[in-house]
Amino acid sequence: MDGGIRENDISRIVDLDRDHIWHHLTQHKPFETGEPRVIVEGRGMRVWDQKGKEHLDAVSGGVWTVNVGYGRESIANAVRDQLVKLNYFAGAAGSIPGALFAEKVIQKMPGMTRVYYCNSGSEANEKAFKMVRQIAHKRFGGKKNKVLYRERDYHGTTIGCLSAGGQDERNAQYGPFAPGFVRVPHCLEYRAQWDLSGEAYGQRAADAIEEVILAEGADTVGALCLEPVTAGGGVITPPQGYWERVQEICKRYDVLLHIDEVVCGVGRTGKWFGYQNYGVKPDMVTMAKGVASGYAAIACLVTTEDVFDMFKDDASDPMNYFRDISTFGGCTAGPAAALENMRIIEDEDLLQNTLDMGARMIENLNALADKHSVVGDVRGAGLFCGAELVQNRTTKEPAAEKKVQAVVADCMSQGVVIGATNRSLPGYNNTLCFSPALIAKADDIDHITDAVDQALSRVFG
Repeated sequence: MDGGIRENDISRIVDLDRDHIWHHLTQHKPFETGEPRVIVEGRGMRVWDQKGKEHLDAVSGGVWTVNVGYGRESIANAVRDQLVKLNYFAGAAGSIPGALFAEKVIQKMPGMTRVYYCNSGSEANEKAFKMVRQIAHKRFGGKKNKVLYRERDYHGTTIGCLSAGGQDERNAQYGPFAPGFVRVPHCLEYRAQWDLSGEAYGQRAADAIEEVILAEGADTVGALCLEPVTAGGGVITPPQGYWERVQEICKRYDVLLHIDEVVCGVGRTGKWFGYQNYGVKPDMVTMAKGVASGYAAIACLVTTEDVFDMFKDDASDPMNYFRDISTFGGCTAGPAAALENMRIIEDEDLLQNTLDMGARMIENLNALADKHSVVGDVRGAGLFCGAELVQNRTTKEPAAEKKVQAVVADCMSQGVVIGATNRSLPGYNNTLCFSPALIAKADDIDHITDAVDQALSRVFG
């Protein structure tokens, strides 16, 4: 930690934080007698708190964001240089970094052509939903306006995004929600809803989406919004056969396929985008978190030219364009940081490292499953891994949430930050989550899983 910060300065910061900051996802009652955690500095994969304690960060900033690690001076310098030249102009005009990053990201996304800038994953998904609604009015008399979303998936924190939220505890107490959002079943084979396995299970889970489309009326369904790998709902990798059938169904019923890459995008799974693991051709892709690794706020909605063309087919109509704005989508720091972020990933071959270290993490987690019967299922893609904890492997009864959180707390006491499904699914907040930075080395992976090994032994015996 920076030796230039005196102890009395840090004490004052902690007091100010306790008195004035409203933390995310946090119950504040304990702070009346204890201290909130303040993260003071980060370098590589390590962060230091107000007490000077070092932590190995296995969740990339707590929410799957800092893909290239902390302390990247080249990104900070790119942002600084751009801010001095031009910090902002509204998105009705263009900017140099905006054009350059659009070119760069589209080169990684065959079939996609257009980038709409905004400031968060929630906002990017809202933009997609609005496009679906406007297309419905422009082409289908307003009727084909419904958006399907999947149980366990999460698409953001606004009321519109919660309306498409597949995590009931995230949604609790925030209704009523927007109409026209319809849930489809999840595809987690470990929690099987059909007596099938492998590719047959994947196809059946996709067929369940078709059943919803037919029940609602195909002429009312405009889009299907899915995460390529479900994140906060339990790190769910899709079964074989799932995505191929999903693509067929969307084409059959003229349903736009909207893929939410807010977590998986820009390298997390070892591909530039998670959907590229499955041969899918989306109509819309949203991204945020890892786009600039948290060095600047940026999110994007990327579409095909076919989607874009629907908003310019009649220039004489003053309502015939996407009448939307995102104030901070005009900030130039985001695309400037994102360009340098992508350069680092390319130059340091971090996609391959992600595949290599992800395989090591899965291997290590499987070794923990051999040792600890509480580990019921291990799953993941690249450096995006999960371990579902159960009380009984035969019945698959979920481990008690307090014990799952005790494992997280034990790892924290060891100086390793891991995650777990949190306020997601009643009774099923039982999956440990891992998403270390794409720069992780073998020693880092082993350090993380060694800490989990010790925590499981202490918490579950």
